[in-house]
Amino acid sequence: MKINKEWHLKNLMPKNPTLEERIRWHLEHSKNCRCREMPESIRKEIERRNRSANSEMVRKTGKV
Repeated sequence: MKINKEWHLKNLMPKNPTLEERIRWHLEHSKNCRCREMPESIRKEIERRNRSANSEMVRKTGKV
């Protein structure tokens, strides 16, 4: 896969990133560069949060 060198140079992963910083970086990376797949641990955490957010919306609105 081809790397978007310009994006990578402008968007370095912070040193000792928090989980939030890692998620944010990988989400932006997936939009701007396809040099590698998102790590499974990050992908699973995003999926977990999406399920949780969807459950909360259903609970609040009663709509699926």
